[in-house]
Amino acid sequence: MGLYAAAAAVLAGVESRQGSLKGLVYSSNFQNVKQLYALVCETQRYSAVLDAVIASAGLLRAEKKLRPHLAKVLVYELLLGKGFRGGGGRWKALLGRHQARLKAELARLKVHRGVSRNEDLLQERSRPGQAYQVPRFVRVNTLKTCPEDVIDYFKRQGFSYQGRASSLEDLRTLKGQHFLLDPLLPELLVFPAQTDLHEHPLYRAGHLILQDKASCLPAMLLSPPPGSHVIDACAAPGNKTSYIAALLKNQGKIFAFDQDAKRLAAMATLLARAGVSCCELAEKDFLTVSPSDQRYSQVQYILLDPSCSGSGMLSRQLEEHGEGTPSKERLQALAGFQQRALCHALSFPSLQRLVYSTCSLCQEENEDVVQEALQQNLGTFR
Repeated sequence: MGLYAAAAAVLAGVESRQGSLKGLVYSSNFQNVKQLYALVCETQRYSAVLDAVIASAGLLRAEKKLRPHLAKVLVYELLLGKGFRGGGGRWKALLGRHQARLKAELARLKVHRGVSRNEDLLQERSRPGQAYQVPRFVRVNTLKTCPEDVIDYFKRQGFSYQGRASSLEDLRTLKGQHFLLDPLLPELLVFPAQTDLHEHPLYRAGHLILQDKASCLPAMLLSPPPGSHVIDACAAPGNKTSYIAALLKNQGKIFAFDQDAKRLAAMATLLARAGVSCCELAEKDFLTVSPSDQRYSQVQYILLDPSCSGSGMLSRQLEEHGEGTPSKERLQALAGFQQRALCHALSFPSLQRLVYSTCSLCQEENEDVVQEALQQNLGTFR
């Protein structure tokens, strides 16, 4: 796979929540990781600008076989990057047919916004540095090690352990080689923004899971005791599943479902690296799983983290500035699916606790879905 196709695949993976940007870059098998990462980051940073130029130039209408993510990467390279110097192959020829129109639309956009530099087209919150102010959260995988041993390891590497955080300000002011223990989750370490641990030996050995705090919370709230039977209804990419396995201490059973074969394959690799042995993966739509099947007769815990608008993902807010909330039509379609999935999950006969989580800030996907499900199951759940 070439550089531009690899970059497009990473952008598509981030958008569909297959994993973090860095994680997808490192798992892409593209030889020059730094080159790929730089191209993806810059394309992402100018995402709204590129979308506007591509739309006004009618590029996707003219080139119907050109996929949107690849188009974005190629137009970035043509207008804002290196201009296909020394390469580009067939993509250079393809974009060459539209070069004059694309450059004209970029110039028109600058005139419209009253700016002269490409950099000035970026809104304040998407300029360099803004996306990197969120701390790097790292979950200690207790199937393979313990927080005390990991803390000692980092201290021997020259990091300075600051103890348990007592406020958000402690997290915001983290710098350099300092790190903290999260105030809520005993397995979660917090490092300064931009700390890159993808090549760290503890990560590569599965002792560390690079997982945002918000992603850790659903499994923590589900809190299944060891020996439990659990369903992870929309499981890929698998970080939450691996945390559930750690809470179970690999004792019990996790039934993990997802419809996407590629995401499941990547998830199987992740779980193997994390030492998870209590999980059964199935390429299956959760809505087709029968609650009366005897295999699930002992399932008392379900985690349902369904497809959603992603409107609460910080990375997406930074990438899609000015886009506002999702369209009413899209929210209705998503909420309809979420509603069906939640009611289906509540029909499993031995269910005691369910955690429903989304990456959305929209009431239609959260409170409204839960309220409707409770109305349909009056007296059964609270």
